[in-house]
Amino acid sequence: MDEPFIFEAHDSYVLNLQFTKDDKTLISSGMDNVVKLWSVPEWSLVRTFVGHDNSVNSFDLTPDEAVLVTGSTDNTVKFWSFPDGELFQTLQDRKKTVSAVTISDDGDWVAAGSYGGRAMVWTLSGEPVVGIKASQKNLSSVAFSPNGKILASSGLGNDINLWSLPSGDHAGTLTGHQVAVGSLNFIDQGRLLVSLGYEQAIKLWDTASWELVKTIPLETSDARSLSFSPYQLTMALIMKGKVQFWATEDWTIKKELLIGTPAVNSVAFSNDGKWLAVGAADKKIRVWAQT
Repeated sequence: MDEPFIFEAHDSYVLNLQFTKDDKTLISSGMDNVVKLWSVPEWSLVRTFVGHDNSVNSFDLTPDEAVLVTGSTDNTVKFWSFPDGELFQTLQDRKKTVSAVTISDDGDWVAAGSYGGRAMVWTLSGEPVVGIKASQKNLSSVAFSPNGKILASSGLGNDINLWSLPSGDHAGTLTGHQVAVGSLNFIDQGRLLVSLGYEQAIKLWDTASWELVKTIPLETSDARSLSFSPYQLTMALIMKGKVQFWATEDWTIKKELLIGTPAVNSVAFSNDGKWLAVGAADKKIRVWAQT
């Protein structure tokens, strides 16, 4: 890769990044309480979504990209029309930080994970589906299975918990991680669940049997989160000062990208394969043209 294009995007940490399906817009959220839209490839500011009173910790787009859902340290989940940024609904389940939000693949349900171990599922119109006491400790990740029948949750603590939807009944516990479990991702059309543990191991779970398929030990102790390229051929592992790229075919490291600042928070792949964007605690977004 050539040298990145670097621009200051937020007034505090850049926490999350995502390209729209047409790759004409990069979405970012930060600890400065806002969401921003950036034009591609000019990387100029198009719009700012203002409405949260604290850090925007997570966001997700509906499959038709008509609605953006955000979760914040201000304890709320907000629904915005996209891309115009009109705030049309604010939901609050508990007076706790919302650490993660996600939308089901069919666009019907929104899930939020919060501090205090609570997971909440609403319809896209804001009607409550089910509230789940998922843990005694803070949640950091929630993920719908592609068929929408299972919600996986994790955070502080050793376990990943599975919940049947729409009932919210407990459907199983996946054990083996230690201290905390960060990122949860369903891949391979839902056949695998990929998890990242604080003990510096990635685990692959067979979703038909929920048996552990593979444990991948990591050589360093600073892996923070992981994400996948659009076709899930590549996994990006976010680490201190760098991003590792793994081939999911054999789960081996393909290359490393040095970022130039220690606290890296997010990675986004464009859908056409042209761009890689990285957000960090230095308020900047770095964009590489992929060759």
